[in-house]
Amino acid sequence: MNPSLESITRPDPNAPLLRVRDVVVRFGGIVALDQVSFDVPKQKIVGLIGPNGAGKTTLFNCLSRLYETTSGGIELDGLSILDLPAHAMAARGIGRTFQNLALFPSATVFENILIGCHTRKHGNLLADMLSLRRSRQVNRAAAAMANELIAYLRLGDVAHRKVAQLPFGTQKRVEFARALAMKPRLLLLDEPACGLNHEEVEGLAELIRGTQRDFDLTVLLVEHHMGLVMGISDWIVALNFGRRIAAGTPAQVQASPEVIAAYLGESK
Repeated sequence: MNPSLESITRPDPNAPLLRVRDVVVRFGGIVALDQVSFDVPKQKIVGLIGPNGAGKTTLFNCLSRLYETTSGGIELDGLSILDLPAHAMAARGIGRTFQNLALFPSATVFENILIGCHTRKHGNLLADMLSLRRSRQVNRAAAAMANELIAYLRLGDVAHRKVAQLPFGTQKRVEFARALAMKPRLLLLDEPACGLNHEEVEGLAELIRGTQRDFDLTVLLVEHHMGLVMGISDWIVALNFGRRIAAGTPAQVQASPEVIAAYLGESK
């Protein structure tokens, strides 16, 4: 093979998995994101922090293709995702959990995780739920994966109970399992500690570290619980009023005057 051609076609193993470049999002006259840029390295945990209204959820919704960007670029493994619809994200290797959960309360734990297995191929949660309920035949490979995730996340005792019957902390683990069932390369965690008590947050930290290691994941999380995000993240990106104000190690970001001012301003 021509060396120059080989260098073009072979992916750079050291390149970041996710690149966000100069992203702008406007809602009418409101600028929600203003020239935001950062990288997410492969198989690392990156925390996205900032006061309320900083633009974190808007950015997550852009990464999930729920929101359109006004300008800028977002690439996964060197390929733009901005021309893809939201339902194609699972097939591209992006999984997401939601702060308010995206589970089917009337379905069992097993069924919810099974939907995640099918969503990677089909991309439509509701259609997959209806299909599962109509059909008695379940893909064996998907069922096997669902059972493996149930065991991994210690959900065996509640596997065939309806999600609505479970404590909120357990529902969070089901949501985590559903996202893992999509076999993501990039896992987006939207305030995973929200609603959890101190003991559950400690367990969540172990869960995120463990799954990142065991599944070779790259993780980007939005989180207000500073103890959690600073304790597990390899890198931190801080936003305020839609702009990136800091990026670095947890220690570097915690010492940033801009970050300190942003949080002190929020507390007044």
